[in-house]
Amino acid sequence: MAPTIHEYSSEKGCRCPLEVELRAVLQQRIMVLDGGMGTMIQQQNLEEEDFRGKEFKDHPLLLKGNNDILSITQPDVIYQIHKDYLLAGADIIETNTFSSTSIAQADYGLEHRAYHLNKTSAELARRAADDVTKQTGCKRYVAGAVGPTNKTLSVSPSVERPDFRNITFSELVEAYTEQLRGLLDGGVDILLVETIFDTANAKAALFAIDLLFEKSYEPKPIFISGTIVDKSGRTLSGQTGEAFVVSVSHAKPLCIGLNCALGAAEMRPFIEAIGKRTTALILCYPNAGLPNTFGGYDETPEVTASNLKEFAISGLVNIVGGCCGTTPGHIRAIAKAVKQCQPRVPPTDIFQDYLLLSGLEPFRIGPYTNFVNIGERCNVAGSRKFAKLIMAGNYEEALSIAKAQVEMGAQILDINMDEGMLEGPTAMAHFCKLIASEPDIARVPLCIDSSNFSVIEAGLKCCQGKCIVNSISLKEGEQEFLNRANTVRRYGAAVVVMAFDEEGQATDTEHKVQICTRAYNLLVHKVGFNPNDIIFDPNILTIGTGMEEHSEYAINFIRATRAIKETLPGARVSGGLSNLSFSFRGMEVIREAMHGVFLYHAIKDGMDMGIVNAGNLPVYDDIDKELLLLCENLIWHRDADATEKLLAFAQNYVKGGKKVVQTDEWRDGTVEERLEYALVKGIDKYVVEDTEECLSQVDRYARPLHVIEGPLMTGMKVVGDLFGAGKMFLPQVIKSARVMKKAVGFLIPFMEKERKEMMAATGSTEEMDPYQGTIVLATVKGDVHDIGKNIVGVVLGCNNFRVIDMGVMVPCDKILREAIEHKADIIGLSGLITPSLDEMIYVAKEMERLGMKTPLLIGGATTSKTHTAVKIAPRYSSPVVHVLDASRSVVVCSQLLDEDVREEYFEEVTEEYEEIRQEHYDSLKDRRYLSLSKAREKGLHVDWLSSPRPVRPQFLGTHVFDSYDLRGLVDYIDWKPFFDIWQLRGKYPNRGYPKIFKDKTVGTEARRVYDDAQRLLNRLIDSRGLQGRGLVGFWPAQSVGDDIHVYADDVTPHSNLQPIVKFHGLRQQVEKDSASSEPYLCLSDFVAPRDSGVADYIGLFAVGVFGADKLSKQFEAQGDDYNSIMVKALADRLAEAFAEELHARVRKDLWGYSTEEGLLHAADLHRIRYQGIRPAAGYPSQPDHTEKSTMWALAGIQDKTGICLTESLAMTPAASVSGGGLCGEKGDECAGGGEMAGAHTRIRY
Repeated sequence: MAPTIHEYSSEKGCRCPLEVELRAVLQQRIMVLDGGMGTMIQQQNLEEEDFRGKEFKDHPLLLKGNNDILSITQPDVIYQIHKDYLLAGADIIETNTFSSTSIAQADYGLEHRAYHLNKTSAELARRAADDVTKQTGCKRYVAGAVGPTNKTLSVSPSVERPDFRNITFSELVEAYTEQLRGLLDGGVDILLVETIFDTANAKAALFAIDLLFEKSYEPKPIFISGTIVDKSGRTLSGQTGEAFVVSVSHAKPLCIGLNCALGAAEMRPFIEAIGKRTTALILCYPNAGLPNTFGGYDETPEVTASNLKEFAISGLVNIVGGCCGTTPGHIRAIAKAVKQCQPRVPPTDIFQDYLLLSGLEPFRIGPYTNFVNIGERCNVAGSRKFAKLIMAGNYEEALSIAKAQVEMGAQILDINMDEGMLEGPTAMAHFCKLIASEPDIARVPLCIDSSNFSVIEAGLKCCQGKCIVNSISLKEGEQEFLNRANTVRRYGAAVVVMAFDEEGQATDTEHKVQICTRAYNLLVHKVGFNPNDIIFDPNILTIGTGMEEHSEYAINFIRATRAIKETLPGARVSGGLSNLSFSFRGMEVIREAMHGVFLYHAIKDGMDMGIVNAGNLPVYDDIDKELLLLCENLIWHRDADATEKLLAFAQNYVKGGKKVVQTDEWRDGTVEERLEYALVKGIDKYVVEDTEECLSQVDRYARPLHVIEGPLMTGMKVVGDLFGAGKMFLPQVIKSARVMKKAVGFLIPFMEKERKEMMAATGSTEEMDPYQGTIVLATVKGDVHDIGKNIVGVVLGCNNFRVIDMGVMVPCDKILREAIEHKADIIGLSGLITPSLDEMIYVAKEMERLGMKTPLLIGGATTSKTHTAVKIAPRYSSPVVHVLDASRSVVVCSQLLDEDVREEYFEEVTEEYEEIRQEHYDSLKDRRYLSLSKAREKGLHVDWLSSPRPVRPQFLGTHVFDSYDLRGLVDYIDWKPFFDIWQLRGKYPNRGYPKIFKDKTVGTEARRVYDDAQRLLNRLIDSRGLQGRGLVGFWPAQSVGDDIHVYADDVTPHSNLQPIVKFHGLRQQVEKDSASSEPYLCLSDFVAPRDSGVADYIGLFAVGVFGADKLSKQFEAQGDDYNSIMVKALADRLAEAFAEELHARVRKDLWGYSTEEGLLHAADLHRIRYQGIRPAAGYPSQPDHTEKSTMWALAGIQDKTGICLTESLAMTPAASVSGGGLCGEKGDECAGGGEMAGAHTRIRY
């Protein structure tokens, strides 16, 4: 349902007849509210049994003091109090429901009676008012009293934990909704939200009222009354009276004012101040003076009435009454005192052209307000320091950044938690709660900034002031825009509207203005927004990129700003300034100068505010004159070479160096060095000449493609590294790409000639693709940002990739369909906002579901390597790579498409991402766990009857290998851990064996150590200095819950035969990512259950290499530490190879469940390219080392092999490996997903 226009509190077009009626009365006279209900109840001297009555006679908790319950248990008493006030002259009586929310009634164990309590109290007051109306002929009204509850949203009840709250906004809304339903169903005329000591609580009540009026009930007049706790003029939660008025005015109350806490004399200056700042009517119902030392009130009716009469004579009030300590006598005196006084006439044009905001203090933005600085440093996307603190959970220190921003002049504080690895709503709420505890920060309004609307709501729920929401847009269509706008209005916030629509991000002036005009009309005419609460952001976009289409982005923003201010009355204009200069990232002097120049002009044309680093804005006249001219020319696009000249200025002057004189000395280097230099510097003068020279070196570059893959790609890799380090800028990257394009363009005819020759030689008629590869690029669904993606497309296109750019807001099915249709080699996903990250996860899951193998690239401002590693890569078994920026895309794509390096590159990325994942999980302070029962519910459930039946091993029991052929194990050795022992680690692409020997840094030493190892290994095998012994065994087994029962002989499923041993499994319980559908695994999931009717089996093995300790000591005694270490390292490698080779024999022969398995190379074995898994005790899939004792007892390992267990369950000799064995397709579900794999199965717990 579309949101409705909220005009119910204005007389024109008012939807509330009662409001029209009351307003008419209040224009004629001052109305009178009743006095203190609690005061009159106390005079009754009621006891516990009176409070209980018949209905609550057996209630388990004491009820004395619960005045509201008397509406049920002593209705005659409450009715009479109402009637006494009415006969004393009250026009309006309040229901006896000050504490009738479920929250307050929980103290008495009566929370379940809240609705009934409110409805009964309302009916009682309604009856009293109607009876007196009939009796006197003067109409009386009932106000439903909505108290503040006994909890607060803005103040922590714990001194030690300033972020702690004992109630949430949503819980308050729910409780208030129940109370309000009871009051409205009981027949109240007015809703009075009163005694507000925390404005956030009141906003929850007003939120509930608005929802009910929209969905269920005819609108009623709203009265709002705050409480000033002392002469400071602030509420308990710290707001000034004016800030309080600003914070609640979105509810369009008929009346607003103050009650309680103070007497009339003390309240006067605050009532006067509020009256000057609102167009609403004013109500005031003070206490009978200040309380005496015993908590009583001594002020006589005459004194109270005299004070309020002065208010009336001064034209300050429209409704008066009494609060604590006032009686019918006070109300009679007050009614008499104000009877002849004229009511206050509210101002009609106060702050008519102002945007009003508030923190603890009000902030007004009017026609003559200077440019408003919105502090930008509390943004995880804009401040590395802030992001680092937040990601580390150091919120208290992050708070110091907020404080510094305010001290440096930020008038509004922007808070943004859009980081893929953050739980955005939680982080936003946490930080906003901490801000509330710091008055120096909380005094300014907040700008709740997120591309995820749930994060925005989380922030709004924690703020008592009037915030700015940044932002909403039309990109998802009108209905979603209206829904979100209505929600923002309901929270009482101003709103930033981005110039996006269903077509994407507006870049030209006309489109910007067209979108803003459309949004303005929707907000004003359909949602009922005050035009002053609308802020447009017409998109400050990056200039100086080196791309002509970006050159007028600054001009377009300024022109759009002028048009918006001229045609959309009341609207403001804002923008995120840092985008403008992103091309010069890392060159702060240049960026600050660009910002200063841009603001100088944009402000003159109507820009009201901007998200800026308030402490780093230079004065226009103070900018270096040469730099000023360069920035002016770039911003106004007066000089086609402005970007080049600004880059030259940056390189020559900014860092204090001497001006660089360009020479051709670089031409003296090798052709490879010259090409690298040309690409880095963007010099295309000699690139064709140098490329041709490479092509002539047939011994080194046999094919034209080798020139691209060799020196040209090496140069582009250097470009990527320099850009990533902030030593190159975006326009330079574009220049480098164009140099590359020129080189590739020269090579294409040669590649085309080669293609035709190859076709002729092979007799093939099939056309060969002249491109390096086909890449589909898309900004994912829900995101309209595409400038970064477009730059990537340009860079890739310059490097001879066919780029299919699908544009923005592209749904998953369309991306994948396009990729399949065009046989894409790579899919690239882009996104700038955090919801895009969830969409990227979805795309990865869909690619996995469809069995695709196409590499997936992830890029965009909000993406990160950590998010990609933790959230996206685990969803897709083919390569998923995070690409930091356009400069890196070429190298990544080339490596993924190069058959010679692709496999190793994917391994490199997989290994790196696994380390990142582990570091992330280890860093989590508050890891959440599922209950064991819930984890079991979400375990892996195999359909055993429809799955292939488990294969019976060739024998049951054990088979011992007494003296194993070590020579046959050499080909199974994984040499990478060997080099790790010697701390020899090559850099990609020369990390793995044997490519490590090519590494410039460690290659020579690695070769020397390897050759030494080969000589020693051959000697040890030939002399039998090392000997291998082991065993393997198989037994029938069935799972029972998380355990595996093992039997001596074949068993019939469902039998009650007792097992000979039990292996106890441990199930995963660490809560998985919300986007994950992965089961919570346990090893027993991979063995057929006892009641499945399917017979199953398990295996175990233990292998060891003996003799290393003795030889090591001999070498040590000879002073040969090198070989002492070497012999142990080789024994360890042989033991692992023994396990690998024996497992292959098990699969193909001894168990025989994979007899079709072909010959696998060692590298394939190390990558787990086979069926089945072999978990090891003491590793994550089975962390309990004590399971080894069960293994040793079952198979008699020590007696049969000599492999022993120490007291701490370590194996001796040290070069030993043991584990279990599971077979069948069911195991692949685990192994294929990377969770359980290899000699040491990994299940994260």
